[in-house]
Parts: sequence; C-alpha cells; structure tokens
Amino acid sequence: MRDVLPELMTWWEAGETIGVGTVVATFQSAPRPPGASMLVGPDGSAVGSVSGGCVEGAVYELAQSVIESGEPVLERYGVSDDDAFAVGLTCGGILDVYVEKVSRESFPELGEIAADIGAGRPVAVATVIEHPDPARLGRRLVIRPDDSVVPDSLAAASPVLRPQRRGVSGSLGSQRADDAVHDDVLGLLAAGHNATLTYGPDGERRGEGMRVFVWAFAPKPRMLVFGAIDFAAAVARVGSFLGYHVTVCDARPVFATRSRFPDADEVVVDWPHRFLDAEVEAGRVDQRTVITVLTHDPKFDVPLLEVALRLPEERRPAYVGAMGSRRTHDDRLARLREAGLTDKEIERLSSPIGLDLGARTPEETAISIAAEIVALQWGGSGDRLAERDGRIHH
Repeated sequence: MRDVLPELMTWWEAGETIGVGTVVATFQSAPRPPGASMLVGPDGSAVGSVSGGCVEGAVYELAQSVIESGEPVLERYGVSDDDAFAVGLTCGGILDVYVEKVSRESFPELGEIAADIGAGRPVAVATVIEHPDPARLGRRLVIRPDDSVVPDSLAAASPVLRPQRRGVSGSLGSQRADDAVHDDVLGLLAAGHNATLTYGPDGERRGEGMRVFVWAFAPKPRMLVFGAIDFAAAVARVGSFLGYHVTVCDARPVFATRSRFPDADEVVVDWPHRFLDAEVEAGRVDQRTVITVLTHDPKFDVPLLEVALRLPEERRPAYVGAMGSRRTHDDRLARLREAGLTDKEIERLSSPIGLDLGARTPEETAISIAAEIVALQWGGSGDRLAERDGRIHH
C-alpha cells in the first residue's frame, strides 16, 4: 500500500472511487509479499502490482466489478491446470487477494492514516476480509500506539468511529473482536510486519471463521552508516533504495557533509559510539535497525562496536557489519576481546562485511553489503539460485 499511496490519495481527495486489490496471504513461491497493492483508478488506469504481472489482468477485472457492486471480494490465485498463463502464477505460488472499493465515504479514515504514514508515525489498519456474516466484511479498526492521540476528526466522524480506547478508532463489529485484534496488532506494528490473523467469528482466539488483514505502517527501518568514506555514499544510496531511513555519522566534519551524501536522510557529525548511545537512549534503535561500520579505524570502530554488540535483545540490531581486510578483522577481534566482549557477543558481528561477490568498486561493495542484509533478513543462503533446488522465496 505504501508504494501506491500517493496515487490513491490524489483520487481519494478528489472524491473519486478506486478499486484496491491487496495481497493478504501468500503460499509457496508467491512473487509479492502481503501488503502489496494494485489500484484501478476512475480513469481505468492500473497502478501497482500484486504479482509482478501474473494475475494483474484478473485482479483488474475483479476490481472493476467490485467498484460497481460495492461488495468486497477475497479471491485466491494459483496455478490453473487448464491455462496457467491466463489467471495463474506461473511461478507455482498461491496468493490471496482482497479487492475492495475505496472512496471518501467507504474509507473516511484514510486521510488521517496517510498523514501518519507521511509523518513517520506508526499506525495500523485491521480489515475483516472473511467472515460468516457478510455485514462484517470490510469493517476496519485503526490502531495507533497507546501514547498516540486519535485525531479529533476521526473521533467525531461518526458514532462507529468513536474510539473505545485511546489510540483506537473504528470497530470490527464487537468489543471482543476489537480487543483481541488490538493486542495482536500492536505486536505486528512494533515489528513493522503485515499479516492475516485468524479468529473465531467473534474474536475467539481458538477458532476460525474470521480473518483479519493487518497493514502495519511502522516508521521506516533505520540504517546507520558509520564512516563518511566513498563506500558510505554508495551504501547510503542502496540503503535508501531498499526503503531504509539512512543516517551517516562521522566525527570528522570535513567529510560528514550533506553534499557528499545526498541520498542520506541525515548526516551527523559526532563520535560514532556517542551517537549510537544517544540513539539507543532515545529509543530509536530496534530489532529492524541495521548498522554498517565502514571506517576501519580502531579508535572509531572498537568503542562503537562495544556499544552495538552489547545491546540488550529488545534493542539489538538486525545486523552489525564492519568493513576491513582480513588483517584488520583479526586486529579488530583482538581489540574487542581486550575490551571484554565475549565470544557470543562477537558472533553478532558480520566481518569482513558483505557477501563474496568479488566486489571492487564502492557501488559493487554496497550491493555486497545489501545482499548480506537481505539474505540474513529472509533466511537466504547467498548461493546462486541456478545451482540450488527448492523454493526461491523464503
């Protein structure tokens, strides 16, 4: 949804009606993850993708039908034995797509949700996509962390939207269902994961019948790049492309300049370990954060890595990598052990940084680093797919 939000908001603000198809569940080797969306605009145009081209035609036709009827539809797409290329996924995967009509009348909360997303404030949208009672289909619950303030415009929009508790607006049809989904959504929101949740018809945790899709719009995950060298500019560029909020930090003001790092969201002049300490204290480092240490200078690296590798589990980054030759790596390990780090703490360090791609240029090295981050995130091996059997998507 985030990818197509600008076009969606343009039409929504103009009072138009849009068909929206969203991947809500995937099985086997599906090409797009849950949350991927495709729009069918009032002018007949298509924006976005739910499958990389496999079933877009079928979703387009279904969206047009849903716009006319106003009734949402949950459709499953897989390989068709008769004609896989027509409406199936040639990759062999299966995906569930929820198609709904969106307008100012059907989704009045969208403006405030878009404002939250644009400002980097966490917000989640839970939508009933399957239920034995057709009247419950399409019901929404908008959830913000409990310390957020529900916008007055939402609270006053209608009695249905009046929040039952701080940080919540809308309803899935019953207080029991709202409470069950609310608690689960907060966990998804903290992790920044979209998911389909299953409950009994009234929110019973041990049951089936109601499926709820959750869009968890968490702030962008952070990439902290330490060391304002030429490799850092390439890493910042790739990190931004991958959707990270990128911060470049270096203690040397002559190198840490905005002109040298135009793709970074922030350029900070500070001692790396002091900056990381402050970010941890402020709660801005979490399990989605990735840290790349590129200075290969022990006076910067060792104090920084002492902080990064000793963070408690709830603040432990998803990745800590450090650049350097084999000789630099060995020297770094010796210094970290002298500083008192245990073998278990040192095991969290990816050094030398990156995958073995034979990279030489800063750009190639940045791809190598990004490839290692992606592989660790999704459980990939880093091997050539042509030399492996089994599933492509983990």
